[in-house]
Amino acid sequence: MTSARAIGIDIGGTSLRAALVDSSGRILAREETATLAQAGPQAVVQQIADLVAKIAPDRSGITGTGISSPGPIDTERGLALGVPTLVGWSDIPIAGMIQTALGLPVRLENDAIAAAIGEWKFGAGQGLSHLVYVTISTGIGGGIILDGKVLHGRMGMAGHIGHMTVARDGAPCACGNRGCWEAYASGTAFARRIAPHFPNPKSAFTAATSGNPLALQLVTEEADWLGIGIANLLHLFSPQTVILGGGIANGFSLLLPGIRRRVQANAMPAFRDVPIVPAALGENAGLVGAAAMVM
Repeated sequence: MTSARAIGIDIGGTSLRAALVDSSGRILAREETATLAQAGPQAVVQQIADLVAKIAPDRSGITGTGISSPGPIDTERGLALGVPTLVGWSDIPIAGMIQTALGLPVRLENDAIAAAIGEWKFGAGQGLSHLVYVTISTGIGGGIILDGKVLHGRMGMAGHIGHMTVARDGAPCACGNRGCWEAYASGTAFARRIAPHFPNPKSAFTAATSGNPLALQLVTEEADWLGIGIANLLHLFSPQTVILGGGIANGFSLLLPGIRRRVQANAMPAFRDVPIVPAALGENAGLVGAAAMVM
């Protein structure tokens, strides 16, 4: 019996990825290109069609296409509401445009929620009914699985966890607010703090691994900010595990002790023993999760 297959598309401001995925979460074919982020939605839709033509020249047996997109998006109506990293993506019926271009059913999902689905179905969250996925990169995003269901909320916009306030009247955030968790704990915030000393997070993690005292101090500060937000998430959602993904999670082993110290300090006793684990699917979590939505 032939396994079901679906297409996953991961739209990013920098990279555009497409994969053909089977029902076991295995990637059968994958293509990637630089996103034409400044060229408008129709140009990106054409890029998607071109990638899909490469990974699936024969569409027979393909159940549909799942789209992992940055927000804000209205997943109920398939609309991009104003994606800051993509020019012209404001009140655009992007799901319908892609469906017309591909001739396949399309489902649109927030990128962090799509990644959460990937980890839940095929990665670090397999077999669980309650989990929180946190992606820490340019910003901070999240996806929540509760009671064995994906938490979507109004307009499918639940999970914007990076914009909970952790410091009253604090540092400005790209969203326009002040004191957001993203403004303190994202990869962008970490890169800004280390800039006088290290060129990028990877170099800071490498130096910390070698025992550099300043690097260790900066990594500990990042871990502490992450722990503040994670303690909040434990209280809000009571997950069985918290899964960390995104570029900053590459330093997971260095960050975990500081995260756990802050969780121990901030979380109520009943929440302190929840495992915090690294994502298992890496940059393919969104692709696999997007495909899983239409299988």
